[in-house]
Amino acid sequence: MITYFTSESVTDGHPDKICDQIADTILDAALAVDPNSHMAVEATIKDNFILVYGEANTKANLDYEELAKAVLKKIGYTEDYEVLVKVSTQSSEINQAVIHSETAAGDQGIMFGYACDETPELMPLPIMLAHKLAKRLSDLKQKYTFLKPDGKSQVTVAYEDGKPLYVSSIIVSAQHEAQIEQSTLRELIINEVINEVIPSSYLTDDTIILVNPSGSFVLGGPFGDSGTTGRKIVVDTYGGMSRIGGGCFSSKDPSKVDRSAAYYARYVAKNIVARKLASKCEIQLSYAIGVSEPISVFIETFGTETTSIKEIKQFIAKNFNFNVRSMIDELQLKRPIYAKTAAFGHFGREEFSWEKIKTTD
Repeated sequence: MITYFTSESVTDGHPDKICDQIADTILDAALAVDPNSHMAVEATIKDNFILVYGEANTKANLDYEELAKAVLKKIGYTEDYEVLVKVSTQSSEINQAVIHSETAAGDQGIMFGYACDETPELMPLPIMLAHKLAKRLSDLKQKYTFLKPDGKSQVTVAYEDGKPLYVSSIIVSAQHEAQIEQSTLRELIINEVINEVIPSSYLTDDTIILVNPSGSFVLGGPFGDSGTTGRKIVVDTYGGMSRIGGGCFSSKDPSKVDRSAAYYARYVAKNIVARKLASKCEIQLSYAIGVSEPISVFIETFGTETTSIKEIKQFIAKNFNFNVRSMIDELQLKRPIYAKTAAFGHFGREEFSWEKIKTTD
């Protein structure tokens, strides 16, 4: 029986992603000066107005307005922006819960990590293809100035017995200047985005390709829609193929286990699949604020394990440590590395420490 699964991605110029990048650029600026910064500063954007707000506890002297404007400029937006800043000191109760003698979780919550053997990155095929389409579309702005920063991609993959067969449909929406004909844009997107990203082995004569299905896409970015930090958590993770936790990543320093534990859970799941202990693996973690060790650890291999679950648990126990301080230290999460994560997915990208294959026992 053939089934179909769809995932979407967005470009760095999408309004929600603008806000994720502002939040993580602020976080990086704090960590670059003070690696022990505790940050939860987010952003909202509409038209040429940006609200930067949240809590910060850092030794860094941050110019929030200039940091936000620099993000817009880097993405490719040239308008003048008004920035309102509402940032206060982090709650003393939260801060004390985190900074006692052993680093503890900065909040309660559940986190998931996932890996599968569908792609070399050990990620689900639909989200990896969607991310690569979005990244390719964004990169083409440098070559074709009539392409503008906002855009979306969507990929549907046909599966049989849990294995990907082919791509059944592709949707790419690209913001553009008004004078560009839709036929010209479609030809460009097919030739220089889709054909450059989607392996020909996954394309069939019946693959449906839609480019700007609503017609022209001139008004985009924050002028076409509002944006807010943390609204793309399915795009940021596994495209809906795996369960996700309740919190977003962007804006949060690594004491927030919404971020650090989700990264570490991906790290463990990927290592299990890389070692061929299972072809699919999902890890759930839960934490309590002020507590260093997880409240629970759950492992799901969907019947794809090649050894017993007991042996997989023993492998995890010998090689991985879900203590908050241990996770932060092992993955070196106090570095200013987060702005790069804020567009095109947090997983499946080899430049990040949680994507490494560990030398294990």
